[in-house]
Amino acid sequence: MKNSAILVALASVIAFIAFISPFNFQEREAMILTGVMKFMDQVHYNPKMINDELSVVIFDKYIEALDSRKRFLTQEEVDELAQFRDKIDDQIKIKTFEMFEMSNELIEKGIQRGQRIYASIDVSALDLTSNDKVNLDYENRERPKNEKALKKYWEQLITYDIISKVETKIDKQVQKLQAMMLVPPAVDTAAVNSEKEPYVEKKRNELIAEAIEDHTKNYKKWFKRLNKQRRSDRFEQYLNAVTHQSDPHTTYFNPKKRDDFNINMGGKLEGIGARLQAEDDFIKIVSIVPGGPIWETKKAEADDLIIAIQQEGEDEVLNLYGMRLDDVVSKIRGKKGTVITLTIRKKDGSEILLAIERDEVITEETLAKSLIIDKVGSIDNIGYIKLPKFYSSFEKKGGNSCAKDVASEIEKLKTVNVNGIILDLRNNTGGSLNDVVEMSGLFIKEGPIVQVKPRTRDAYVHRDKNPDVLYDGPLMILVNKYSASASEIIAAAMQDYKRAVIVGSTSTYGKGTVQRFYDLDRAFKGAEDYKPLGSLKMTTQKFFRVNGGSTQLIGVTPDIVLPDNYQYMDVGEKEYDHAMKWTEIDPVEYSQDVALLDHIDEVAATSKKRVDKNDKFTKVLANAERIKKYRDNSTYSLNIDQFIKEMDQREEDSEQYKDLYDTDIASLKISNLKVDMDNINFDESKQARNQDWLDGMKKDFYLEEALSIMKDMIRLEDSFASIEQKLESSQN
Repeated sequence: MKNSAILVALASVIAFIAFISPFNFQEREAMILTGVMKFMDQVHYNPKMINDELSVVIFDKYIEALDSRKRFLTQEEVDELAQFRDKIDDQIKIKTFEMFEMSNELIEKGIQRGQRIYASIDVSALDLTSNDKVNLDYENRERPKNEKALKKYWEQLITYDIISKVETKIDKQVQKLQAMMLVPPAVDTAAVNSEKEPYVEKKRNELIAEAIEDHTKNYKKWFKRLNKQRRSDRFEQYLNAVTHQSDPHTTYFNPKKRDDFNINMGGKLEGIGARLQAEDDFIKIVSIVPGGPIWETKKAEADDLIIAIQQEGEDEVLNLYGMRLDDVVSKIRGKKGTVITLTIRKKDGSEILLAIERDEVITEETLAKSLIIDKVGSIDNIGYIKLPKFYSSFEKKGGNSCAKDVASEIEKLKTVNVNGIILDLRNNTGGSLNDVVEMSGLFIKEGPIVQVKPRTRDAYVHRDKNPDVLYDGPLMILVNKYSASASEIIAAAMQDYKRAVIVGSTSTYGKGTVQRFYDLDRAFKGAEDYKPLGSLKMTTQKFFRVNGGSTQLIGVTPDIVLPDNYQYMDVGEKEYDHAMKWTEIDPVEYSQDVALLDHIDEVAATSKKRVDKNDKFTKVLANAERIKKYRDNSTYSLNIDQFIKEMDQREEDSEQYKDLYDTDIASLKISNLKVDMDNINFDESKQARNQDWLDGMKKDFYLEEALSIMKDMIRLEDSFASIEQKLESSQN
């Protein structure tokens, strides 16, 4: 029913557009714009009326995307473009591009001027000891008024780039010298380094000269890349400035980007196992594939920036600033077994070097798997299931799904009579809707799980129709701010049913919308010379809880909140401009009598008392304040001594939290199920990955608190009286 309705809507759009002869359009861009606007008008969940007011917003966002760091267009030029600021709606309606044409011409001239300005600056003569500061909050800083102010701004940015390179070189040199001092006296260091020149500490002026040389090479290559930008790149920026006004997930994809999107749901860059995206002039890690090369380092995470790369055997460090994402992809992908070194900028502004050996992404690590965890002297035999994503049957050879795999893990845990189950959905960004509905049904008899509402029709209720209950015992779901979409669906459903206690960050991600791809070629008959036109990824539906509320924007608020590093920051859907609002619809009837949680408030209050006294969580909150402080501070000194002092202070502040997540928790006992050992021992690589997983789990102090919460839940809830008696017997 749902699919047929979508097809009917799609057919009506195609028929409407096909009625217009495509040969009325003189340019391919006009065809693409026509297709995009018609699809959005007919199918988008919340289309915006393009009027003068929205035109102003589109204009500002387009200029921001066109020159995000405000180094090519002056305010005078933007003011010149502003004659079209409230006329974009008119141009869209009649399929003309006066504003785009003028902006394209201005940005091309601006880039050429930027090259001239750069060439006119004697980089080696820049004052590295001034009292100037540079504000790197590009969105909120003023645009240079004219060419004179623009040149001053260029000088500031160049100075910043050079002194930051010097600081990095000094830091690397200190690390190298410290490493040499750690060589045991009995080792003949001359023999160890017989094939290399002895390391000689370099003076400040030598490091500055190296930094200037590196900077000059990088900028020459950067300008070369800028000059390769295509008109189509800017047209896509213009299109997306339009589409993003309806919501941030509605985006135009050219044919190549659509192909890249389909390569691998686990990661965009197959060589290192991470999914990347371009953000302003930087490359951001969106997610990391469990089991992949970068995951195994345990030093990178979502939202980190990759700012430079160095290929194995090459001295050159390639600065990625301003590079096209597809160019970065080609540089990072490579032959299995080769090494690439990434320069990673963390959220607090600190930088690390990460040497990664390229490998095939081990998809097995994205599948559901389980363990037994105990808290010594408190509670034992608790089942733990890790689900990294909601994969669907077509993603796994053999036809299984994450719902079936989780059911299999539950069956294994039941054979050892676990006293409770923890389902860990931290950092799970979602996936298959059908699987999350089926998985939710494992814990209740039957009933509604989620409502999915298109724009013009009543919500369709996805139900668990299977009256069987696979697991009726104590259930906990762990989430954090990166638990999104399908993760939020099951957490919300189990919370509404009072079937599970939800434990985690202040809220989940807040993505409560559904996107589908629409092929623009289908909107036009003939016109083969212009095709392929690309695709539109468009928001067509919205998720609603069974209680009628949406998970959109606000996410799911856990029953029990545990502090994390992003406690004081907006993470997730809240960060997007024009994110859809939270709304609600009528609830549906729902109830369950499998295991009712009636004392969650009391369990939460007891947990808070423990957390308030826990040194680890106290330190987490202090670290969260540090991260927010440095993220909010976007102004940097252009005095090299002061800059190094500030960076040293950041490093010193960071150092006290370095071992926060690296210490074993004495009370935690982690073990594999015996039934899994034959598979684990199949080869050494599986053994190593399993041991690495166990070692990481032993350091997870969130699990320690989760086990205490589980014990309190079993003690207080009438549904688990028999389990409480069993636990008391085992402790005695």
